Amino acid sequence: MQFNIPTILTLLRIILIPFFVVAFYLPMEWGRSAAALIFVLAGVTDWLDGYLARKWDQTSPFGAFLDPVADKLMVAAALLLVSDVPELTVVVPAIVIIGREIAISALREWMAEMGERAHVAVSMIGKIKTTAQMAAIFLLLYQQPIGPFPTQVVGMVLLYVAMVLTLWSMAIYLRAAWPILKGES
Repeated sequence: MQFNIPTILTLLRIILIPFFVVAFYLPMEWGRSAAALIFVLAGVTDWLDGYLARKWDQTSPFGAFLDPVADKLMVAAALLLVSDVPELTVVVPAIVIIGREIAISALREWMAEMGERAHVAVSMIGKIKTTAQMAAIFLLLYQQPIGPFPTQVVGMVLLYVAMVLTLWSMAIYLRAAWPILKGES
Protein backbone atom coordinates (compact mmCIF):
# COMPACT_ATOMS: atom_id res chain seq x y z
CA MET A 1 0.00 0.00 0.00
CA GLN A 2 1.42 3.31 -1.12
CA PHE A 3 0.71 6.47 0.85
CA ASN A 4 0.28 9.43 -1.47
CA ILE A 5 -1.05 12.92 -0.75
CA PRO A 6 -4.71 12.04 -1.53
CA THR A 7 -4.55 9.04 0.83
CA ILE A 8 -2.86 11.11 3.53
CA LEU A 9 -5.63 13.72 3.22
CA THR A 10 -8.23 10.97 3.64
CA LEU A 11 -6.41 9.65 6.72
CA LEU A 12 -6.27 13.21 8.04
CA ARG A 13 -10.09 13.30 8.04
CA ILE A 14 -10.14 10.26 10.32
CA ILE A 15 -7.41 11.70 12.56
CA LEU A 16 -9.42 14.95 12.86
CA ILE A 17 -12.44 13.17 14.41
CA PRO A 18 -11.17 13.07 18.03
CA PHE A 19 -10.09 16.73 17.78
CA PHE A 20 -13.51 17.55 16.34
CA VAL A 21 -15.27 15.86 19.27
CA VAL A 22 -13.03 17.51 21.87
CA ALA A 23 -13.55 20.95 20.27
CA PHE A 24 -17.32 20.44 20.31
CA TYR A 25 -17.32 19.74 24.05
CA LEU A 26 -14.81 22.41 25.05
CA PRO A 27 -16.33 24.59 27.77
CA MET A 28 -15.15 27.70 25.97
CA GLU A 29 -17.39 29.97 23.93
CA TRP A 30 -15.38 29.24 20.77
CA GLY A 31 -15.53 25.43 21.10
CA ARG A 32 -18.50 24.92 18.77
CA SER A 33 -17.02 27.33 16.24
CA ALA A 34 -13.76 25.36 16.32
CA ALA A 35 -15.72 22.12 15.79
CA ALA A 36 -17.54 23.71 12.83
CA LEU A 37 -14.19 24.85 11.39
CA ILE A 38 -12.74 21.32 11.74
CA PHE A 39 -15.84 19.94 10.00
CA VAL A 40 -15.31 22.40 7.12
CA LEU A 41 -11.62 21.46 6.98
CA ALA A 42 -12.63 17.79 6.73
CA GLY A 43 -15.02 18.68 3.90
CA VAL A 44 -12.27 20.53 2.04
CA THR A 45 -9.89 17.58 2.41
CA ASP A 46 -12.65 15.30 1.08
CA TRP A 47 -12.99 17.39 -2.06
CA LEU A 48 -9.22 17.90 -2.37
CA ASP A 49 -8.21 14.25 -1.99
CA GLY A 50 -10.59 13.20 -4.78
CA TYR A 51 -9.51 16.06 -7.01
CA LEU A 52 -5.80 15.37 -6.52
CA ALA A 53 -6.19 11.59 -6.89
CA ARG A 54 -7.83 12.09 -10.28
CA LYS A 55 -5.58 14.95 -11.43
CA TRP A 56 -2.35 13.19 -10.45
CA ASP A 57 -3.64 9.72 -11.39
CA GLN A 58 -3.05 8.53 -7.83
CA THR A 59 -6.26 6.61 -7.33
CA SER A 60 -5.83 3.33 -5.49
CA PRO A 61 -8.03 0.52 -4.18
CA PHE A 62 -7.10 1.52 -0.62
CA GLY A 63 -8.03 5.16 -1.26
CA ALA A 64 -11.31 4.13 -2.91
CA PHE A 65 -12.11 2.05 0.17
CA LEU A 66 -10.94 4.57 2.78
CA ASP A 67 -12.55 7.73 1.35
CA PRO A 68 -16.20 6.78 1.96
CA VAL A 69 -15.27 5.29 5.34
CA ALA A 70 -13.67 8.58 6.41
CA ASP A 71 -16.72 10.51 5.17
CA LYS A 72 -19.20 8.30 6.99
CA LEU A 73 -17.18 8.37 10.24
CA MET A 74 -17.00 12.18 10.24
CA VAL A 75 -20.69 12.61 9.36
CA ALA A 76 -21.80 10.03 11.94
CA ALA A 77 -19.68 11.70 14.63
CA ALA A 78 -21.11 15.11 13.71
CA LEU A 79 -24.70 13.84 13.73
CA LEU A 80 -24.19 12.22 17.12
CA LEU A 81 -22.74 15.45 18.51
CA VAL A 82 -25.55 17.70 17.28
CA SER A 83 -28.09 15.13 18.50
CA ASP A 84 -26.67 15.65 21.98
CA VAL A 85 -27.66 19.35 21.99
CA PRO A 86 -30.94 19.57 23.95
CA GLU A 87 -32.37 22.57 22.06
CA LEU A 88 -31.93 20.83 18.71
CA THR A 89 -34.55 18.28 17.71
CA VAL A 90 -32.46 16.34 15.24
CA VAL A 91 -32.27 12.82 16.72
CA VAL A 92 -34.75 11.34 14.21
CA PRO A 93 -33.00 12.67 11.08
CA ALA A 94 -29.63 11.67 12.57
CA ILE A 95 -30.81 8.09 13.10
CA VAL A 96 -32.39 7.92 9.63
CA ILE A 97 -29.27 9.31 7.92
CA ILE A 98 -26.84 7.05 9.81
CA GLY A 99 -29.10 4.03 9.31
CA ARG A 100 -29.37 4.71 5.59
CA GLU A 101 -25.60 5.02 5.27
CA ILE A 102 -25.13 1.63 6.92
CA ALA A 103 -27.85 -0.01 4.81
CA ILE A 104 -26.66 1.44 1.48
CA SER A 105 -23.01 0.65 2.27
CA ALA A 106 -24.00 -2.96 2.91
CA LEU A 107 -26.11 -3.00 -0.26
CA ARG A 108 -23.23 -1.60 -2.33
CA GLU A 109 -20.83 -4.18 -0.90
CA TRP A 110 -23.24 -7.02 -1.60
CA MET A 111 -24.00 -5.74 -5.10
CA ALA A 112 -20.27 -5.50 -5.82
CA GLU A 113 -19.87 -9.13 -4.77
CA MET A 114 -22.68 -10.00 -7.19
CA GLY A 115 -20.90 -8.06 -9.96
CA GLU A 116 -23.75 -5.52 -10.09
CA ARG A 117 -22.12 -2.49 -8.46
CA ALA A 118 -23.24 -0.19 -11.31
CA HIS A 119 -26.86 -0.65 -10.23
CA VAL A 120 -26.14 1.26 -7.00
CA ALA A 121 -23.87 4.04 -8.23
CA VAL A 122 -24.16 7.47 -6.63
CA SER A 123 -27.16 9.38 -8.00
CA MET A 124 -27.80 13.12 -8.36
CA ILE A 125 -30.32 12.92 -5.49
CA GLY A 126 -27.54 11.47 -3.35
CA LYS A 127 -25.28 14.40 -4.21
CA ILE A 128 -28.02 16.93 -3.38
CA LYS A 129 -28.68 15.05 -0.12
CA THR A 130 -25.01 15.22 0.77
CA THR A 131 -24.88 18.96 0.08
CA ALA A 132 -27.96 19.64 2.25
CA GLN A 133 -26.61 17.35 4.97
CA MET A 134 -23.17 18.99 5.07
CA ALA A 135 -24.60 22.51 5.13
CA ALA A 136 -27.04 21.47 7.88
CA ILE A 137 -24.32 19.90 10.00
CA PHE A 138 -22.08 22.94 9.65
CA LEU A 139 -24.90 25.29 10.70
CA LEU A 140 -25.90 23.06 13.62
CA LEU A 141 -22.30 22.86 14.80
CA TYR A 142 -21.70 26.59 14.44
CA GLN A 143 -25.01 27.51 16.13
CA GLN A 144 -24.25 31.23 16.39
CA PRO A 145 -26.55 33.47 14.36
CA ILE A 146 -24.78 35.21 11.51
CA GLY A 147 -26.41 38.64 11.64
CA PRO A 148 -30.13 38.05 11.13
CA PHE A 149 -29.47 34.55 9.66
CA PRO A 150 -30.80 31.93 12.12
CA THR A 151 -28.18 29.19 11.76
CA GLN A 152 -29.90 26.72 14.10
CA VAL A 153 -33.31 26.98 12.47
CA VAL A 154 -31.93 26.76 8.94
CA GLY A 155 -29.63 23.92 10.00
CA MET A 156 -32.54 21.92 11.44
CA VAL A 157 -34.69 22.54 8.34
CA LEU A 158 -31.83 21.47 6.07
CA LEU A 159 -31.23 18.34 8.14
CA TYR A 160 -34.90 17.36 7.78
CA VAL A 161 -34.64 18.06 4.04
CA ALA A 162 -31.52 15.86 3.98
CA MET A 163 -33.48 13.15 5.82
CA VAL A 164 -36.23 13.20 3.17
CA LEU A 165 -33.64 13.11 0.39
CA THR A 166 -31.89 10.29 2.25
CA LEU A 167 -35.04 8.20 2.20
CA TRP A 168 -35.70 9.12 -1.43
CA SER A 169 -32.18 8.16 -2.55
CA MET A 170 -32.39 4.93 -0.55
CA ALA A 171 -35.64 4.07 -2.34
CA ILE A 172 -33.91 4.69 -5.68
CA TYR A 173 -31.02 2.40 -4.73
CA LEU A 174 -33.34 -0.32 -3.45
CA ARG A 175 -35.53 -0.10 -6.55
CA ALA A 176 -32.48 -0.48 -8.79
CA ALA A 177 -31.20 -3.41 -6.73
CA TRP A 178 -34.60 -5.07 -6.19
CA PRO A 179 -34.44 -7.52 -9.14
CA ILE A 180 -31.02 -8.72 -7.99
CA LEU A 181 -32.15 -8.90 -4.35
CA LYS A 182 -35.12 -11.03 -5.44
CA GLY A 183 -32.82 -13.28 -7.47
CA GLU A 184 -34.38 -12.30 -10.80
CA SER A 185 -31.13 -11.17 -12.41
